[in-house]
Amino acid sequence: MPLEVGTTLPLRRIDFVNPDTMRVWAPILADPNPIHLDRDAVRAKGLGDRRVNQGVISAAYVMDMLQASFAEGFIVSFSSRFIDNVYEGETVEASAKVTAIEQIGIMVNITCDFVLTSIERGSVLIGNAVVSLPSSAFSTN
Repeated sequence: MPLEVGTTLPLRRIDFVNPDTMRVWAPILADPNPIHLDRDAVRAKGLGDRRVNQGVISAAYVMDMLQASFAEGFIVSFSSRFIDNVYEGETVEASAKVTAIEQIGIMVNITCDFVLTSIERGSVLIGNAVVSLPSSAFSTN
């Protein structure tokens, strides 16, 4: 993919935030918070009627989009801020725009601003990341 500052990366769409995934990941993440597993707990906290996706899974949607965009690269920096929760059943989209490109020896660092958007409600996670890839994998044309 040819890149320059301002390039928009290919979108990563998750059509259905699956509550079964939350249940599987809760023990792996050592996150027993009942808002990920029990709708009654969500209601008791005043967060609505749908279970809340673990934050790390929501961030992973963005990381997956970055890795798909830069298959030969690796994420060296990831800074994010949660704006809102992601809820079971939602459709979310991870998108990013290149904000800087820096050659460092045989590597190229690509800085991107990203957003995870709930189709229903708007931005839920924002931030920036740096992906490093070999110069040989980088193209400007």
